[in-house]
Amino acid sequence: MANSRPSEAHRSQPKDQAHEDEFVFGRHAVAEALKNGSAKTINKLFVQNGLNSDPVRAIVDKAKKQKILVSQVPKTKLDLLTDGGNHQGVMVAMTPYAYATLDELFAHAEGHDPFFVILDNLEDPQNLGSILRTADAIGVDGIIIPKHRAVGLTSTVAKVSTGAIEHVPVARVTNLAQTIKQLKDKGVWIFGTAMDGQDFRQWNATGSIALVIGNEGKGISPGIAKLMDATLTIPMVGHVQSLNASVAAGILMYQGFTSRGGK
Repeated sequence: MANSRPSEAHRSQPKDQAHEDEFVFGRHAVAEALKNGSAKTINKLFVQNGLNSDPVRAIVDKAKKQKILVSQVPKTKLDLLTDGGNHQGVMVAMTPYAYATLDELFAHAEGHDPFFVILDNLEDPQNLGSILRTADAIGVDGIIIPKHRAVGLTSTVAKVSTGAIEHVPVARVTNLAQTIKQLKDKGVWIFGTAMDGQDFRQWNATGSIALVIGNEGKGISPGIAKLMDATLTIPMVGHVQSLNASVAAGILMYQGFTSRGGK
């Protein structure tokens, strides 16, 4: 099929921080947040008492160079603030993650045909973080999520993404169906998943495309399904006839990446 369209992170809040602060923890995620500190406002770095390894020292040095307040705290406090997460002794308090606009997603794809991923009411932050990580690995130009009844960018998402949240723009829209129609008007072909769809291994993902991944339990909602230009299926021969949303997304994204020549 030629793809050329005719014109047409669990959040925890310490008492001494503003209620709107977001918390990102784990050495890799914190290092990425500091690296991109110009785009996000980091208010404070929390470091576990007694930690002095090379990775932790590098994080502290970078924070100090950016004139970010560094606070030494006991491990019990970090355990509390991260709700028992694997913080590895470091955490930053920062303003919530900023969302991109649809125009900014297209600007991110300047010079080539865009490859977007649309998440239809995904609810699990672990899945969103994992999808962001894969999206960054293959060069997806942006992810689109609905504003209501869906997971947003949180500290858990940041942690699972291992820094990819800093590199893949995410647009949050009020009306997903209307956004898909806008994408179509810009020449983007929309692909979704369905049991009777084309075998994903024959997917021609060249051109301007957007891949829709449905909700973990319900799949793509009926109203959104009607807007697909084509549907894809992942053949399964085992006893379990469904895949985790992030696993399915990863398989399809890599097929798209391969179909587009690995670019």
